[in-house]
Amino acid sequence: METAKPRLLVPALEPLYRRVSDVSYPLIRLAVGGPMLVHGVTKLMSGPAPVIASMARNGIEPAAPMAYLVIFLETFGALAIILGLFTRFFAAALCIESLVIAFLVQWPNGYSASHNGYEMVLSWAVIYLALALRGGGPWSLDHKLGREL
Repeated sequence: METAKPRLLVPALEPLYRRVSDVSYPLIRLAVGGPMLVHGVTKLMSGPAPVIASMARNGIEPAAPMAYLVIFLETFGALAIILGLFTRFFAAALCIESLVIAFLVQWPNGYSASHNGYEMVLSWAVIYLALALRGGGPWSLDHKLGREL
């Protein structure tokens, strides 16, 4: 069954929309990969001890291997997402990480991000899920290499 396209409010903008629609993928990758990369680099520069302590405090065991995994995902995984390299794999992994943070760590604080709730991290999880389902898009290294997970 074919669905009808919505009518544009300003039909004269259709050529613009057609030309720039592929730009949305790198923008989304940058929007979620960039802040995550900052989180990862901060953890990398601080060393693994604070992350290990946080994992243990939140009941995530074995704390040390999980901390190293988080640091890896938040640095190299975030950078890979920005570049569109192994996008589906790293987006799925960061989606899982975000869900763990939302439901195991921030759930007791409620929804509001202003009270350290799960609001933002759950939003990130949904965006990572969308990237995992869609992939890096036409302006990605996955596309350039001609291979994708």
